[in-house]
Amino acid sequence: MEQTKGQNRTRKIDDDDEALLRDAKGRKLDEAQDESPKKTESQHAAREKVDPPYQLGNVNDKYHVGWISAIHHENVAARVFLDNEYDGPYDKSPADSNDYTLGKIKEHNVVVAVLPAGVYGVASAAQVAANMMRTFPKIKIGLMVGIGGGAPRHKRDIRLGDVVVSVPGNGFGGVFHYNFGKSIQGKKFQETKHLNMPPSSLLAAVSALRSQYTIGGHPLKKNIDDVLEKYPDLQEEYSRPDPGSDMLYKSDIIHASDDDAPCAKVCSQDPSCLVPRPERPKTKEITIHYGLIASADNLLKDAHIRDKLATENDVLCFEMEAAGLMNSFPCLAIRGICDYADTHKNDEWQGYAAMTAAAYAKNLLERIRPEHVEDERNISEVLLDVQDDVRKLVDKQHEREHQHILDWLTQVNYAPLQSDLLRKRQAQTGQWLLDSTPFRDWIKVNKQTLFCPGIPGAGKTILTSVVVDYLQERFRDQQNIAITYIYFRYNVEQTVDDVLLNLLKQLAQTQGSLPSVVGKLYDKHKERQTRPCLDETRIALQALITQYPRVFIVIDGLDECRISCGCRKDFLAEMIDLQANCGTSVFATSRFLPDVTEKFNKKNSLHFIGSKQIEIRADIEDIKKYVDGHMHQLPRIVQKSPQLQLEIKTGIAEAADGMFLLAKIYLDFLEDKLTPKAIVNALDKFQRRSRGSDSYDRSQVLANAFDDAMQRVNAQSPGRRELALQVLGWITCARRALTTLELRHALAVELNQPEFDENNLADIQDLVSVCAGLVTIDEESMAIRLVHYTLQEYLENTQDKWFRNPQAQMALKCVTYLSFSAFESGRCQCKEDLEERLRLHPFYSYAACNWGHHAREAETPYDDVEYFLRCQKKLDASTQALWCNRHWVGITSMSVEHRDPQSPGLHMTAYFGIYSAVRDQLVKNNMDPNSRDTENQTPLSYAAQNGHVAVVKLLLNHGADANKNGHSKLLLIAASRGHLAIVKLLLDKGAKVDSKNEKGETPLWHAVIEGHKAVVELLLEKGANIESKNNFGQTPFMAAEIIANASMVMFLLEKGADINSKDRNSRTPLWWASKRPRAAIMKLLLEKGAHVDPQDDDEGKTPLILAVIEGDESIVSLLLQNGASCTIKDKYGRTPLSLAEVKGYETIVQMLKRQR
Repeated sequence: MEQTKGQNRTRKIDDDDEALLRDAKGRKLDEAQDESPKKTESQHAAREKVDPPYQLGNVNDKYHVGWISAIHHENVAARVFLDNEYDGPYDKSPADSNDYTLGKIKEHNVVVAVLPAGVYGVASAAQVAANMMRTFPKIKIGLMVGIGGGAPRHKRDIRLGDVVVSVPGNGFGGVFHYNFGKSIQGKKFQETKHLNMPPSSLLAAVSALRSQYTIGGHPLKKNIDDVLEKYPDLQEEYSRPDPGSDMLYKSDIIHASDDDAPCAKVCSQDPSCLVPRPERPKTKEITIHYGLIASADNLLKDAHIRDKLATENDVLCFEMEAAGLMNSFPCLAIRGICDYADTHKNDEWQGYAAMTAAAYAKNLLERIRPEHVEDERNISEVLLDVQDDVRKLVDKQHEREHQHILDWLTQVNYAPLQSDLLRKRQAQTGQWLLDSTPFRDWIKVNKQTLFCPGIPGAGKTILTSVVVDYLQERFRDQQNIAITYIYFRYNVEQTVDDVLLNLLKQLAQTQGSLPSVVGKLYDKHKERQTRPCLDETRIALQALITQYPRVFIVIDGLDECRISCGCRKDFLAEMIDLQANCGTSVFATSRFLPDVTEKFNKKNSLHFIGSKQIEIRADIEDIKKYVDGHMHQLPRIVQKSPQLQLEIKTGIAEAADGMFLLAKIYLDFLEDKLTPKAIVNALDKFQRRSRGSDSYDRSQVLANAFDDAMQRVNAQSPGRRELALQVLGWITCARRALTTLELRHALAVELNQPEFDENNLADIQDLVSVCAGLVTIDEESMAIRLVHYTLQEYLENTQDKWFRNPQAQMALKCVTYLSFSAFESGRCQCKEDLEERLRLHPFYSYAACNWGHHAREAETPYDDVEYFLRCQKKLDASTQALWCNRHWVGITSMSVEHRDPQSPGLHMTAYFGIYSAVRDQLVKNNMDPNSRDTENQTPLSYAAQNGHVAVVKLLLNHGADANKNGHSKLLLIAASRGHLAIVKLLLDKGAKVDSKNEKGETPLWHAVIEGHKAVVELLLEKGANIESKNNFGQTPFMAAEIIANASMVMFLLEKGADINSKDRNSRTPLWWASKRPRAAIMKLLLEKGAHVDPQDDDEGKTPLILAVIEGDESIVSLLLQNGASCTIKDKYGRTPLSLAEVKGYETIVQMLKRQR
């Protein structure tokens, strides 16, 4: 079919198309053209939209090239380089939400799709591709065309406006997917995988076009000029910007994050700030580069990561979409360079960069023969793979996000300890507890309690692990039953908040997706970088528990829960309240301590529900099994004599008197007894000890056993004895449990040496063996610890007898380690470097976090730590590790917005409360007590926050200003932490008693909500306003109600608090108590005269309406008894009765009708 040149410019029809193509009305296309009026050459220049090629069956099947754009600039560039643009598509899949432009480039029918406005990234691109395949099932090749960030270096002169084409190389397929969260200056990438290569027809065309360009140059500049001449309205935004604006800044020059002004104004054009580059010749104005493109979900704006990837992986360009396509959508990524993947602003280059990429893409398609495209496989054939990849990408991203949120709640994980305890359990022991009637009854009935007290060393913790394992196995297939567990440890500090957050995390982990209540809690606090308060955690925990018909909470070692700051008391109260409100089944173990056992006695006013008790004692048959299982560790004389083995089993089982710990110690004691007589004599000694009077103190039996064990340690050769005492001293006095590697490094430190000597490391098995059975290793966590907390108590009480000033030695070893020359470079610039530092130096984190604590305990003189404190870079490095441990949820969450404080020595000694060091720096070195570190903190700030009374007093006496630039906030912090003496000191020095934070909360408000009654009383004595309201209109009295602290509520009422005070929504304390609900608090408030029918301003709800909505019959009854109105209406005109009828609460309906 012959056509004029003008007709060809409007539409080119192949001979093979004539029989297949029709216009939308079914007429032959050439007939439709013949009927149209002749167009002038100028009219042809302005391309018109025409009907698409129509194939009998489905017009969409004629489209074999898919072109995906991410943003508006890219989509405009794609459209203007089409030879023709068609209407359609006419048959769009109902599930397809994409927006398309149809057109033609040479012989290829092309469909262009753009990502939704404001949505970018790997998963979004994959979803757009999947939708495209639904509507255009015959697409065979794909192009991802748009803009990206260049990665120039010495051998790769990449400039703005250049084009990068993804081609395989260096073991990658052209694009690889890396992931590093939000990446800005100061971070590194985390490489995850590389992806498939582009399809063969595209790679062949790239190669051919590259040769063509090499020989004759490329026409991209001319093609862009032609397009801009045709569309003059685009010239301003899509023409090449002034080349002078193409400035490559050195990697350490950062554009201010809050300044949108051009770099020329903000970042300077000083040549010292720029990477020198020669002027490019006009012929190379646009250069094409071929190689690796790095893709991720997040925009890269970090020159350091750019340079590292460019150097290590030969990356040329960074973008955000191609990784979502490569494994399932045969695709070539083509990117015009619009910036340098750093913090600098080059927005004016985006339009032009989109044009250069689109111009290259058109050239490429013009090079490809249609039959080569036909040889490619239909992408629709792998649509299921596309959908699966999208799901996997989304699921993987959600999984990472969910785990991050769960780790944000708490990083404490009891599972490794549970596994280790089960591993140490002697087979077949503990069955007696599972078979007991109290245990079986506890399993059968919900909302019951089984309390298992026992003497020290009876095996309570091992039995707890047996119970947890039994529950997990029994209810393995019942997803609606949750099993949670808590292990308290004497050497691990856990607050009530910590434990409740851990229970929340355990429950959240049992669900298939992240519970919304947890997600909302995280969203609320992430931006402010705050932590949930106890009330928020409590509400979230109760919300999760109510989703299960049954929840087990297993608690081991209540006696090891700290009593400081009322932790144990508060925790027990929380568990009792949780059981009362949510019906949990509770199992708990403890020593016989009155403050614990009384909570399991129904005669006590505050007690667990349905509590039954069974004492844990090491069953004599279990002890025999244990001894029999460890008989192999005894001398050969025992192995050869079954009779001696029987005597040992019987003798130890009887002498242990229900304590597994004694059985272990006695068994260890026999290891060096090499004759039958020596063994029998030892057994007799054990028996005599256990046959005391009825009032014989078992703790004395343990103390005697520990005495014997320590005498065995002391009886070793000098070298072994010294090593054993060092090991025991470190484990006893360490601030937390040490790993085996940390302890080995600590012991290997040589004082006053600048380097660590690996040849001084002792073997871990030697460290264990010299301690005569007194230490053990948890294989899951590799923590080394004493065999029992009673041994910890023994060594703490007798440490002067065994150890020589251990705190001073530990402080000096920590400071020596931190002063090694390996750390003279200072703080790390990114999390990977810090992770590597901690990996190579296992003792570093402990030393950084605890050197000052040991120095304070030992009253270490300033002279011993002066050298370290004067090495600012080494001090900064240790401070970074300290802040990492204190403030981050693990190093992996290291955020670029967080910059670690760089604190002088005075600040750090004040932080740790090292009195002598602070004094000497103030007196001898004349340091300024009001100086500030990079976090705007003063020495007084740190000392007050951490409760170091003597240091606070010292600083105040040397001129520290208690009310300067935020020191009133110190009063709030000290009050919230219960530091009574410091609160008094700050007030005496002029701190404002009613100072407020950004939420309008006063020191009194925080002292109330944290339950520090003594601080509350002091603040009121000093004139604190008991009716001061925060930004939500809540008074301290409301805070007391919020945390359900009945004693605080009563105390504040006695001090004159307004029982009917209203917040900004007219909600009173009674209103809030009914919303929770808290029956005991409500009863107290009503008895003290609270108005029974307060209505909130939002919806007009009263306490009775709230109780009806919740279906809480007991609260409804309480309110009705106190005169609550049954006829009062909310803003929607609903009464308590109408609401009860709608919800079908028949009992409440009858209660309300009787009241009327």
